[in-house]
Amino acid sequence: MHNQDVVFMLAGGLAVALAFGYATNRLGLSPIVGYLLAGAVVGPHTPGFVVDQGLADQLAEVGVVLLMFGVGLHFRLDELLAVRRVALPGALAQCGAATAFGTAVALAFGWSPPAAVVFGISVSFASTVVLTRVLSDQNQLHTPTGHVAVGWLILQDVFAVLVLVVLPAVLKDGPVDAVELPLALGLAALKVGVLIAAVLLAGGYFVPRLLKHVAETRSRELFTLTVLVVALGIAVGSAVLFGASMALGAFLAGMVVGRSEFSVRAATEALPMRDAFAVLFFISVGMLFEPAFLLKAPGLVAATAAIVMIATPVTTFALVLARGYPVRVALGVGLALAQIGEFSFIVAAAGKSLNVLPEAATQVLVVVAIGTISVSPLVYRLAGLLERWAAGRPRLWALLTARTRERLGSGPEPVPANAEPAYRAVVVGYGPVGRTVCRLLRENGIEPTVVELNVDTVKQLRAEGVRAVYGDATHPNTLKEAGADRAASLILSSSQVSGGSEVIRAAKELNPGIRVLARSAYVRELAALQRAGSEVVVSGEGEVALALTEAILRRLGATPDQIDRERERVRLELSAGGAEVYSRNADTSPDLLLPDAPRKN
Repeated sequence: MHNQDVVFMLAGGLAVALAFGYATNRLGLSPIVGYLLAGAVVGPHTPGFVVDQGLADQLAEVGVVLLMFGVGLHFRLDELLAVRRVALPGALAQCGAATAFGTAVALAFGWSPPAAVVFGISVSFASTVVLTRVLSDQNQLHTPTGHVAVGWLILQDVFAVLVLVVLPAVLKDGPVDAVELPLALGLAALKVGVLIAAVLLAGGYFVPRLLKHVAETRSRELFTLTVLVVALGIAVGSAVLFGASMALGAFLAGMVVGRSEFSVRAATEALPMRDAFAVLFFISVGMLFEPAFLLKAPGLVAATAAIVMIATPVTTFALVLARGYPVRVALGVGLALAQIGEFSFIVAAAGKSLNVLPEAATQVLVVVAIGTISVSPLVYRLAGLLERWAAGRPRLWALLTARTRERLGSGPEPVPANAEPAYRAVVVGYGPVGRTVCRLLRENGIEPTVVELNVDTVKQLRAEGVRAVYGDATHPNTLKEAGADRAASLILSSSQVSGGSEVIRAAKELNPGIRVLARSAYVRELAALQRAGSEVVVSGEGEVALALTEAILRRLGATPDQIDRERERVRLELSAGGAEVYSRNADTSPDLLLPDAPRKN
């Protein structure tokens, strides 16, 4: 193949992906849907321009490696260890259940037992690429839901590695040796363990030092090249030396770089092409799609899709809920896993190379992958709707939250009925801002009640003697349990509170006289929070603009009066619709937060 042909096909494939990705984005769908459709358009099963499948597969593999490296950059080992109690047993149980369902379906359609088992294993793996993209698009990657889901997928990847090592020993000609199989399993586990130890320990020592020496050259190109060599080198080494997947090796490489002082620079400078290569992965999947197959085996496709989109989410939801996690986390993890991806095709390819899987298996996986990946962003958004639906049914909600309440232990101490409203405050969220606000309130004789969706945080607060309520603040019952109906103030301390306007309206319905102070991440959110009834709204963007304005003016030698006038002008420019949403008499005293509150002597 000539170099010109390679460039021509690459440019054509990406151009079609751009057109379809933009169109689906304008329709409110994920661009991933457009990339998959673009793959079908440039594939061999449709007329017109055709991209070389082999080239697309090779470039797509680079995309998967770079994307997994990027995930590793932002993932911490302590986060994985924090979810090991739910991810380890959960991932194994979910893969086992999906394998059983897939095997039963394949047997029902007349496949041989070995082919049915391999097919069942193939449909048990979710797509790491799709899951991380969906969670990132919803700003959920670094939440309890994201931590559990990513940890779940990492353990799925480890399980897939074990499967790829064991399959040749199990599916060889003749009966399976009772001694050889345990040895193969043990050897695979040993290889993965040595790989993890080698990368995290040895790599954790040498890689930061290598990056430091290269950074001292002040050459951006050398630093970028070094990071790519580390990512691709560890990925290839994990496959060649340990028989593991390159995706797993790239993830571990990302964790090593992420623990160094160069993690931010590596993410911004060294991976500018990862999204483009990731697009090629979806194009390569779409190219396998043969539209005529839908008419040949619609029943098999429908049954397989039901396993992926119904059986797997329900099983995952039950497993996460049984470990005492909130309903919202269980729903989010379950729905995030409602697709199949790259490892499904890797396992299927191994089965075909061993002459076990029929050609129809690949087509089923491609059709189901395209369908489930296409609707995955929409399916994930159902988590909030399903949670609200369940919360509106007291008996069902009590059943779903029983394990969580058991994990929390005894409930919070009730607010004394005769306590004056001025001594009561409800703080939604207990991040850095929430902790500071609660400390300020307690120092001035006001006992706050914290509303949190993190079970561990609520449990820790109660152990420390702080009144804390687990639940979603958008639910009136949660606010009432926190004492919002008898409190003087409600403080939304987190900029990531889901449905901030709904929280404010629910609080105002319970207590029309409650004073609301809300925090938002962006200026564009100020108007909605103000219309909902918040007396004071503070924007993270606005406060940064004010701080920078003051610093610049001081550096330019402005007088205090000039600084005050400019700060006021910036406030008006950044406020909702030009109306001032910052209190003109704002200061740092507790009287601002809680007007008429008696000060503690």
